[in-house]
Amino acid sequence: MGLFDALARGLERSREAINELFYFGGEVTEDFWEELEDTLVMGDMGAEIAMDVSDDLRDLAARKNLKTADQLREALADKLEQRFTPIEVDPFRDTPSCVLFVGINGAGKTTTVGKIASAAHEAGKRVVIGSADTFRAAAIEQLDVWGQRAGVPVVKRDRGSDPASVCYDVLDEADKQNADLVLIDTAGRLHTSSDLMRELAKVVNVTRKRAEKCAAGPMPVHVVLVIDAGTGQNGLNQAVEFNEALGLDGIILTKLDGTAKGGIALAVSSKLGLPIYRVGVGERIEDLQEFDAHDFCRALVGA
Repeated sequence: MGLFDALARGLERSREAINELFYFGGEVTEDFWEELEDTLVMGDMGAEIAMDVSDDLRDLAARKNLKTADQLREALADKLEQRFTPIEVDPFRDTPSCVLFVGINGAGKTTTVGKIASAAHEAGKRVVIGSADTFRAAAIEQLDVWGQRAGVPVVKRDRGSDPASVCYDVLDEADKQNADLVLIDTAGRLHTSSDLMRELAKVVNVTRKRAEKCAAGPMPVHVVLVIDAGTGQNGLNQAVEFNEALGLDGIILTKLDGTAKGGIALAVSSKLGLPIYRVGVGERIEDLQEFDAHDFCRALVGA
């Protein structure tokens, strides 16, 4: 199965409502435009984006004399694609880099770290994993398993250790290993807790300061938020809060295969001006895919 096929399979539930709207390919009436807008809102793109995209598509249909739903499917994919913030730097490819993974509990941070570590190691990069989630013993053990599976060193400390000091130690090890890519898992934080967010900001600041002193030269530090796509608009709220507290560099969306709300990818990227680096469309390592707005939008609308 190719990458696009896997993406299309993963977005099947999100595509169902759009397919229903376009299936019969009948004439475009006022009811069609109302249903299109409602469908986009229900897919968690947000009312503002849904209205703007629908209005843009309506103008295009008038200019080009497009009269059937089938004629508009590809145009809809194009309009959605234009709303995504492009990736200028991919921290997992453009190395050396250090990536701090943040997000609430259950979003899939630890698994995402493991999958990216495996893929990067397979691609020939020297990878170091850091376990700065010192509150959950299960997270440390889970990263250990991923590290052993991938043949990648994992830096960890006892449960309850200071997460910022763990990050410092991780970069010490990265210096010794002459690492290309440093992946640091942090503890799940409720975006509604200002105290927890301040603690996380300290972790980010300590990591940045240590990364400036790497033996091979300053290592860029990227803060990436992992969001469970199934949380829908709550995921957007998380992104807003984390971005205000930490200054995010990008997003990874997990569990797209389990939701009918794939439009949240567009809502987050467009509202915050942040790129989507990876999307998860299944359990396998290869199901965590590099994000491509063109392919994503066509898989989403069935174009």
